[in-house]
Order: sequence, then structure tokens, then C-alpha cells
Amino acid sequence: MSELLMPKEPHSYWRESVDIPSFEPLKEDLEVDVVVVGGGLTGIVSAYLLIQEGLSVALIEASRVLNGTTGHTTAKITAQHQLFYHEMIQHMGKTKARLYYEANKKAMDFYQETAKKLNIDCDLSVQDAYVYATTDTSVTKLEKEYEAYTTLGIPGELVDQIPFPLKIKRALVMKNQLQCHPLKFLVPLLNDFVKKGGKVYEGTMAVDVEKNKKPTVITRDGRRLTCQWVVSASHFPFYEWQGLYFTRMYASRAYVLAVKTEKPYPGGMYINAESPSRSLRSAKIDGEEMVLVVGEDHKTGQGLDTSIHYEKLAQFGEKVLGIKEIKYKWSAQDLFTIDKVPYIGEITQSYPNILVATGYKKWGMTSGVVAAHIMKDIILDRDNPYRKVFAPNRFYADPSLKEFLLLNGDAAKHLIQGKLDVIDRSPEELGPSEGGVVLYKGGRRGAFRDEDGKLYIVDTTCTHMGCELEWNSGDRSWDCPCHGSRFNYKGEILEGPAEKPLKRLE
Repeated sequence: MSELLMPKEPHSYWRESVDIPSFEPLKEDLEVDVVVVGGGLTGIVSAYLLIQEGLSVALIEASRVLNGTTGHTTAKITAQHQLFYHEMIQHMGKTKARLYYEANKKAMDFYQETAKKLNIDCDLSVQDAYVYATTDTSVTKLEKEYEAYTTLGIPGELVDQIPFPLKIKRALVMKNQLQCHPLKFLVPLLNDFVKKGGKVYEGTMAVDVEKNKKPTVITRDGRRLTCQWVVSASHFPFYEWQGLYFTRMYASRAYVLAVKTEKPYPGGMYINAESPSRSLRSAKIDGEEMVLVVGEDHKTGQGLDTSIHYEKLAQFGEKVLGIKEIKYKWSAQDLFTIDKVPYIGEITQSYPNILVATGYKKWGMTSGVVAAHIMKDIILDRDNPYRKVFAPNRFYADPSLKEFLLLNGDAAKHLIQGKLDVIDRSPEELGPSEGGVVLYKGGRRGAFRDEDGKLYIVDTTCTHMGCELEWNSGDRSWDCPCHGSRFNYKGEILEGPAEKPLKRLE
């Protein structure tokens, strides 16, 4: 793959192409109407909507705003969520499946209306979205999905070809979907929020909530934010023990290459119906059209050597379009619920003024906007027709029970397995830019040696629930195979649910 010039470092394009404002940490206690925890898409849209209603709002973010999943998305804005509507009809019924579609369609409308209202130039464009099948089994699923479209009144069409040199058997298209530059869309909303008096605090991690007459968010530094409502929009709920969300979701990673191609891109957004996933869409990067080649999903901490995933995507991109240059590579983390529908609403029935939004699968650009509108209506005590579809307290015996048992059985297996690993590698064996599990001072440790030869050694026991972390060579991170927490090679938190960094060993 050397001729394709794969970048050495994981690097997302989105953040460097936008002037993102920075904010100071919270330095004193505060009282507002609403505390929004999380500076990604859901948090920013929620804060933007709520301050339009005259509420006082504080948004807090553990690291930097627009730096997590939102800063690493592929930014498809679509109601076509791969093959999903047939399955949803089977388990939740036609009414809820139709409402799910309508909620996502309204989210797309929000992008167009808001971009027009605030005069936002975010490369927003209308594109047709395709799911294509390459096997007979997938064709059958595709045809059932088309039947679901027909049943629910969703505009769709079966076609026999897509404009790529792939041996497909059939494809299902949902027309007039959207794509955009996610941060170019969100920064104007953030600026408008601040202009209207909203407060933003970076470097401010929420770790707990005191349930008083008014809930109080407690930060890692001991600051207190008293409010009427708490909105947990932190990807993985920071207040997870209420509702035991770590037992009801799993984390999945996918990989992205931004490439210059030999052949012109024909337009549209494409994803296959099989595994491993393959997704394509165009994007304007550095003033020129490039293609995002996406896929290779796997449970966090449980994949192959992660550099292999990037190489496989490069091989696919070379096959379908030819690659002149790979400009950027990055990965993203998504959370899947046991029934594949996001959890949006009261974190538990006992805590009705603490709201949560999580479990968007790969479709956070629409689901995050759906969540922001549902939570706004709950706070303002307004009816919302989609609220029951996404209510976190729902449970469907099939497939929820089966998936619950499988998910937690898998976590238990990895918890035990990591403790039994036999380690025979020492830190001295690592070369420059190399990391891995080593034996150090009689225990399982994680080590990484940087380009200058400096060695970083951490305890590989996840600070969330004690699972043993695995080295992610593609992203230079320590990933948890149980619940998806991630840490950089210095032990600093990249992804929750962990709230404490890893112990550093000198």
C-alpha cells in the first residue's frame, strides 16, 4: 500500500478546515435553567434550540467542543439507515416504524431550514442514498426492505445497477437525502447560542448528579451546576449507572479514508448490505472534490490489527475509483442499542428531569437532531409524536432479551479473557512509533514508544469496570473490548464511559 501514501497519523479533515471557537473551563459554581453535557452535535443543537425559547443554558464539554464523534463523522444526513425498516416493523410495529422515518425526515428539514435561516455555507447538497446487495441473501433482505418502504409510504425504488465496477445484484435507493460539512453547519449554531447569552465551558467533565429539589451536576474539579434540567448529550451517558446503559449498548468502530480519485465521482451516497461494510460519498476538501471511503466496522477493542482496516479500505477505493492520493484517515465510534433504535428521553422514570440521548448507530447526523427536538419538547412540556418511539425505558422481548444476554455475555468473556493473557514481551522490544501489551514490573501493561524514542507505559486495566484494554495500532489508542472506553497512549480519556485516565507508570 506504500504507493498510495497512507498517512502515518490518524487525522480528521473536518476540524482543521473550520475556525472553532475555544472556551475556558468552568471556574465557579453556576445556576441555570438547563445544563447540557456534551459539546457535539446533539449538545450544540439542543443548546441552540433551548436558548431560542428564552431559557438560560450552560453547555459543558470534557475536552474540546466538536472534537468527538461529531468531529469524525461521515456526515450523511439521511432517513435510509441501511436495512432497518423491515426489521423495525417486525419488532415494534408499523406505526412506530413510520414515526421513526418521519422523525428523521424532519431532522433533514431542520438542516435545510436552519442553513437558510442563518445563511450557513456548509456544502449542504441533495443526494440519492443507495443500499446495494452483492449476494443472493442480501437481495432477499433488500426486497423485504423495499416492501417495508411500500408499507410505510416511504419513497423508494429498486434498481439493478450503480455507477461503480462492482458486481452487484440489486440496489435500493431513497432519493433526495442530504450530506454536508458537519462543523461548518454547527459552528454558526454555537456562535448564535453564545451571542444570545449561552455559556460554554470546555475542559469541564461532568461525573455525577446530585438529585436534590433541583438537580446539580458535579464536575471532576468539584464545581457545581444547579439547574431545572440536565441534558446528557455526551455520546455515552456520563450518568450511566442510572438505567445501566453500559449493559444495553455496545461500541463499534469504523474507518474513513479521504482520497483523491482517478475517476470522477458519479454522485450519490452508497453503502452495502453485507459485512464488512463499505460506504462511499463525495466531499469538498481543501477546495477540491474528494471521496470518503468508509467501513470495516467492528466492536471496539475486538478487531484485527487496526492498520489492516485502513489498508482494506484503500484496496476497495482503488478498485472502484482508482486512488491518486490518500489525504486523510480517521476512525469514528458509534454506539448501538440492543434493538438498534436510539435511547432518547428520561434517563429513568425515577429521574424525569435528567434526559439522555445515545445509541445512534451510524446515523448520528439525523438522530442527534431528532434527540435535540424531543428533549426540547420534554423540557417545555410540549407534545412530541416521536417521544414513545425512542423512550429509553422501552423493552421488546424479541430481540431485546436475546441481544441483552449476548451483549453482556460478550463483555464478561472479554473481562475474564484479558486477565488470563500470557504476556512475554518487554517494553525494550518496541521500536519507534510502536505500541503493544508488555510485561513490566510483573504485570500486564501497555507501552508505546514515540518517534523520538520516549516510552509511555500505562496500566491497561480500564478505569470503567476493570476490563483489560487492547492496543489500537491504527489510531494509537488503548481500547476497551467490554464497553468501548478509549484512551490515548498517554492514558488520557478519548471516549467514555470511563471517567478517569489510566494510571501512568514511569
